[in-house]
Amino acid sequence: MSHLVELSHATKRFVKAGGGIHTAAADITMTVDAGEFVAVVGPTGCGKSTTLSLVSGLEPPSDGVVRVNDLPVQGIPDGVGYMFQADAMLPWRNVLANVAAGPMWRGMSKSDAHAKAMDWITRVGLAGFEKSYMHQLSGGMRKRVALAQTLVNEPKILLMDEPFSALDVQTRALMQNELLELWSGTGTAVIFVTHDLEEAIVLADRVVVMTASPARIKDDFRINLPRPRNVEELRMTPEFIETYSKIWQSLSSEVATARAEGASRVA
Repeated sequence: MSHLVELSHATKRFVKAGGGIHTAAADITMTVDAGEFVAVVGPTGCGKSTTLSLVSGLEPPSDGVVRVNDLPVQGIPDGVGYMFQADAMLPWRNVLANVAAGPMWRGMSKSDAHAKAMDWITRVGLAGFEKSYMHQLSGGMRKRVALAQTLVNEPKILLMDEPFSALDVQTRALMQNELLELWSGTGTAVIFVTHDLEEAIVLADRVVVMTASPARIKDDFRINLPRPRNVEELRMTPEFIETYSKIWQSLSSEVATARAEGASRVA
């Protein structure tokens, strides 16, 4: 059986500025199927985001193979959307122009692109703000624009690199629910990198735990919590607490290792 995304013994090494080689990720083997939501957790700075760079084609593997749609990744594959931690909108364009930019770049007429953009602006709850500029929006509203900007292109694979980490707790929960509602039933595969284990569990079908640097896959947990999910209510359930405890047993030792390594470098 072929998978939508497949990494096979993928390793990524970089040349360090002062000389020498830094291994960001080592021997990564994992698969993601259509419609599957996979969260990747690990210590801060361990190399989690490197997985996204390999799948997106922004970085080639130093060793191993990365496949999308059964084809080796050589450049940016078709059907991949990427939502970064920092906003990627153009500040001199209003909401409508930012969301419509992707379809227009792909050859859609301006009128059709604007109509499609307005549909997604409405879906993310920003109807009435389409003429607003980024500096006029709150952090949560800008994240809604970023979601619309990414999803308007109907990606088959959605890569998300800690997209909600800068938001306050309440806004973050709202955006998590928003994401689940928009993703549900689309068939889009999601790879979601986060340092927040709670966020990983409430969103994902699987949680992949990575080791301290260099990132290796330590464990892969299936999340057997029913959908649809309300993230605030789910956090209160015994099933969530049990799942959190089980995964934290795996993750906590890696966090401790990363802290010890960080302290030794500072010392």
